[in-house]
Amino acid sequence: MACGLWRALSRRRQDDMVESKSELARVLGLFDLTALGVGSTLGLGVYVLAGSVAKNTTGPSVCISFAIAAVASAFAGMCYAEFSSRVPKAGSAYVYSYVTVGEFIAFVIGWNLILEYVIGTASMARGISSYIDVLTNNTIRNALQSSMPINVPFLSKYPDFFALAMVALLTIFLSIGVKESSMLNNVFTTVNLVTIAIIIVTGIVKADPKNWSIDPSLVPSNFTNVGTGGFMPFGVKGIMRGAAICFYGFVGFDAVATTGEEAKRPQRNIPLAIVISLTIIFFAYFGVSTVLTMMWPYYDQDPDAPFPYVYDRIGWPTVKWIVNVGAVFALCTSLLGAMFPLPRVLYAMASDGVIFKFLAVVHPRTMTPLLGTMLSGILTGMLNPSALTCPLFLYNSARVDEKEIPHLLACQRYQMEELPAKMSIDMDKPTADQYASPMSFFKQIFNIHSQKQPNEFTTRTAKYGVLFFSIAVFIVGLLLNSSTIFVDVLPTIVFAMVVLLALLIATAISRQPIQQIDLSFKVPLVPLIPCLSIMINLYLMLQLDVYTWIRFSAWMIIGFCIYFFYGVSHSVQGERDRLNANIMTRK
Repeated sequence: MACGLWRALSRRRQDDMVESKSELARVLGLFDLTALGVGSTLGLGVYVLAGSVAKNTTGPSVCISFAIAAVASAFAGMCYAEFSSRVPKAGSAYVYSYVTVGEFIAFVIGWNLILEYVIGTASMARGISSYIDVLTNNTIRNALQSSMPINVPFLSKYPDFFALAMVALLTIFLSIGVKESSMLNNVFTTVNLVTIAIIIVTGIVKADPKNWSIDPSLVPSNFTNVGTGGFMPFGVKGIMRGAAICFYGFVGFDAVATTGEEAKRPQRNIPLAIVISLTIIFFAYFGVSTVLTMMWPYYDQDPDAPFPYVYDRIGWPTVKWIVNVGAVFALCTSLLGAMFPLPRVLYAMASDGVIFKFLAVVHPRTMTPLLGTMLSGILTGMLNPSALTCPLFLYNSARVDEKEIPHLLACQRYQMEELPAKMSIDMDKPTADQYASPMSFFKQIFNIHSQKQPNEFTTRTAKYGVLFFSIAVFIVGLLLNSSTIFVDVLPTIVFAMVVLLALLIATAISRQPIQQIDLSFKVPLVPLIPCLSIMINLYLMLQLDVYTWIRFSAWMIIGFCIYFFYGVSHSVQGERDRLNANIMTRK
């Protein structure tokens, strides 16, 4: 019984399933995919995040925080790019993990992708509502809060029906067809990039380098959060805290990876689109955050709508309204990009039978997963509290796809290539006497004999190595967050030992032979880049509070109920495995 359950949880999606014909329309070119990545990401981060982080966390050094966050996102982006060239299917990290490690882990990642995109869409809708509300002197907030107040501590103060209406309108657009949605996204993204160019050019004209070297003693007394002044008023710690916040400003480019069955030449265009979009996004964030803090002192930024406030202060009301219009277009683009992937993830999971199969039905005229799109709108608008009643609370923990992608790549690169059933799977398997003694086992672990082809032992070494490396890095993160580190002797000794262990594990992983396979894109410096990405992502996970993890756990319990009571028995791969087992038994 236990063995059967383990086989069910660890079964992997087979290549012929991955390469099967799709019912979705392949209509997205390189420009469409790049615009989707840029439009999904350049929204709240540009028009809101830069000002709030500069005021409260980093000061003018917010541009450095964005640079650090860009590097962290680039690591994850390169991993996405390689996987998209390996597995050009809808579903993003869900499909990648299904092919790499097994069904149960794939379900966990897919279930959290649903949470991520639901909350991401709702937060974008709430962001549009808030931004427009600020421009109209908080008319929406004042009217709804006075007529329909909500006096619950963990809920929003009022139901945001404007955000709900935005989600409903978006659901209609996405139901019409992917090409039509893409054309709308291309127009909005172009307007957004033109607006960012206007901000950067006007910012350079009005830049004052003195705003990067402010003396805190000369700051008016009504401003209290000024730090030590200068370029880094809150020190290196402030820059790193800002980077952790800015990292989520890069969320969205992974939407490109969900279009594997709607992209033209997906194995080439999706990796290119991810790399190009991340490059554009970085220069936009870096340029905007730089000119914002040069135009106006960091301590006097408006955290809700920084650019309208700054342009008012410098006396350029015309530019203010040009930027405002562009910002609304940008936020609409981000809203479209945030919701676009959700029906695709539902389609991929339902096609595999791990969630309800009716969500995989594709409408013959629009060639979109219509039921999945409608359910996405319902979940976002009604069930997700961020859109209608609750503030955002789960989004950071839901970013499980970016946290897990480096783990998956590190495992996949060193994985033994699947052999046809008629061939012996043990052809390269080392015999027991090859590592009967500790020394021979050590030689195998570190591949002293320079084994050139992956086998069962080297594959397991890489997989378990990634697992133990992640555990070691997690312990290092906990120790770094401890107040006794580098003060008491014992925690410091433990810290040094765990760091040494992590380095040894990384060395062992790097010594394993890798698959020799031609791809349109490969991540360089493996396993260094995946290991660095794992370190950064685990550090960001440790910044989450306990209440976030409690809510996250509740979401996972719901998912486990669906998977164990429905998914295990309805899995398409499970049905194939049972059919193959019956055929082998008859033989």
